[in-house]
Amino acid sequence: MSISHLPILKSIIQTFKPTLAWIAIFGVIGLVLVCLLAKAGWALRLGFPLGCFLTATWLYFRYPILYLGFTWWIWFLTPFLRRFVDLQSGWLDPNPIMLAPFLASLLTLITFIQCFPRMYRRGGLPFLLAVVAVLYGLLVGIMHWSWIKPSVPLLNWLTPILFGFHLFANWKDYPVYRKAMQRIFLWGVAVMGTYGIVQYLVAPPWDRLWLMNQNTQVFGVPEPFGIRVFSTMNSTQPFACVMAAGLVLLFSDRGGTKFLAAGVGYLSFLLTLARSAWLGWAVSLALFLPSLKQRLQIRFVFTIFVMTILVLPLTFIDPFADVINARLQSLFNISNDVSFNARAAGYNTALGLALSEFVGQGLGGVIISDSLGVNDSGILSLFFLLGWFGTLPYLGGLLILLISLTRKIEGGDDAFAAGSRAIAFGTFAQIGLNESMLGVFGMILWGFLGIALAAQRYYTYQQFHSSHAKELHEFEFVSY
Repeated sequence: MSISHLPILKSIIQTFKPTLAWIAIFGVIGLVLVCLLAKAGWALRLGFPLGCFLTATWLYFRYPILYLGFTWWIWFLTPFLRRFVDLQSGWLDPNPIMLAPFLASLLTLITFIQCFPRMYRRGGLPFLLAVVAVLYGLLVGIMHWSWIKPSVPLLNWLTPILFGFHLFANWKDYPVYRKAMQRIFLWGVAVMGTYGIVQYLVAPPWDRLWLMNQNTQVFGVPEPFGIRVFSTMNSTQPFACVMAAGLVLLFSDRGGTKFLAAGVGYLSFLLTLARSAWLGWAVSLALFLPSLKQRLQIRFVFTIFVMTILVLPLTFIDPFADVINARLQSLFNISNDVSFNARAAGYNTALGLALSEFVGQGLGGVIISDSLGVNDSGILSLFFLLGWFGTLPYLGGLLILLISLTRKIEGGDDAFAAGSRAIAFGTFAQIGLNESMLGVFGMILWGFLGIALAAQRYYTYQQFHSSHAKELHEFEFVSY
């Protein structure tokens, strides 16, 4: 019997083409499983970042779409692996495993170097402004601190910009990248959402170990029903940011799987208790709906209706109801909210100091505030670390790109492009409450900014050539 007579087997084989690429990916998975089963998790602290970098390099040059998916999943799952290794081999902080997603993403520097000369006059200049601002912060950090201290912050700041530019520079292949991103975040919401609920109900030992080694209780307590869900991520806010993006993209998905993903996704999203991410999601949704054509708006409203029916009853069931409802009510009683008052006090004391930083402390510096955490404000981070000299080009480049997305183009039937624009704005809207341009936050902000700009350029190109083809046809007809 030939393979053509076995549709399921044929489908599986097609899924895992090209074979060599999947062999490399499964090689990394095999390395992780062998080390963990052999009780040699310590070997993954260097072996995993190295394996990810080598695999990502192979995929980058040979299979760019698989490189995209591999990189996103490394960002999604690396913190989870780190906690598992720490449980098996002892707590280590900082942990080299966490370099894996940065090393995989840093390969897009090649795209920046290769493509920027021709993209410079085609919308790429704002990316250069942001990169120059980060390099300025690096130089100031080296002068203030040392060569070593700014190195990890440099990865946090630089890799999201490069990754976003990589997506933008590949605008000609936008339809393929769109399909890949849609699939990545659909399954990302399903997998991370499911584990987030398990984490809340069970509090696995690796997650408890992580919480016990934190110097704060902002992520909850290490016991069942006491964790502010962070799923496979390092903390609550980055996970909530990724989920907000994925949940918005579900509205642009046409398959029925999105409803199953939405059930676990929204519940885990609510269990993060991350109000800034909730507000960012609301901003994205408010921008998403008006940008769609009427036919898609009807489908959008229907999808919201079905998702509400699936998710809302779960929020009224113990043990989810009390914690979620209490947090939702705090949105309407801000004056008595401890967290809000602490942030307000922190801004009162730190904003003046931040605005007086003309040169900045450089990468590796910290926010000077007793009431704000180091990750609680992107605005303060920009001014404290980059000063006015770095903040103006960085923020200026970012705002130029965001403003350019407001220009109307063809492609109104592309719900993914509309969703990507909305996600970029919704993530940026959190900049006063989170460092929404760094690390995982930055990957969402710059990544969806890049893919939205790619969509804009792709449809502009299609419209231009379509109109010229029409003019040429009319000219030939008249001549005839």
